[in-house]
Amino acid sequence: MQHAKPLPSYLVQRFHGWRATTFSENKAWYKRLAEEGQRPRAMIISCCDSRVHVTAIFGADQGEFFIHRNIANLVPPYEPDGQQHGTSAAIEYAVTALKVAHIVIVGHSSCGGVRGCHDMCSGHAPELEEKSSFVGRWMDLLRPGYERVKDIADEDERVRALEKQAILISMENLMTFPFVKDAVEANKLSLHGLWNDIGDGELEQYLPGDGVFQTI
Repeated sequence: MQHAKPLPSYLVQRFHGWRATTFSENKAWYKRLAEEGQRPRAMIISCCDSRVHVTAIFGADQGEFFIHRNIANLVPPYEPDGQQHGTSAAIEYAVTALKVAHIVIVGHSSCGGVRGCHDMCSGHAPELEEKSSFVGRWMDLLRPGYERVKDIADEDERVRALEKQAILISMENLMTFPFVKDAVEANKLSLHGLWNDIGDGELEQYLPGDGVFQTI
């Protein structure tokens, strides 16, 4: 790998600081994690956005969450076509091997991926329509959500509604996975949808009975 470079010095310094403090003060816990393996109670599917920090929001320790991140926290439908599916593989492992009790989809405000889908579907981002656009083809998963909210007059309100559609569509697609559906119906797994307002620090949860998001 001729193009690989040494780690930036600021990251090296931060690592040494972590090892001298957090790791050093919790050696027994890390040793236990290494020897006994992980037993997370929940899988978190969140956005790649660097502002979304789910472990901080919930005060989680190492080993508590099985976390998968992708653009716009999307879950594709179940497609056993023999191709490579990173998100689906993570879900399969979480449910069938780790046997998590919860899958939590965490969306957020000012999501660039969702904004890209909005612009693409409204004809303002032709570059995302190109077959060569990985982002565009991934955001095709959210096109049905755009159809549900496209008649909202205010653009900011429409985009925010689309951010929440990304959560709902992901939850719908989760139920197309046979092992997820079986676990849910057996009351061994529950699905949750959350939307985080980055600027206000608020968290909303989806209430399926009412069909709305409510501030926690």
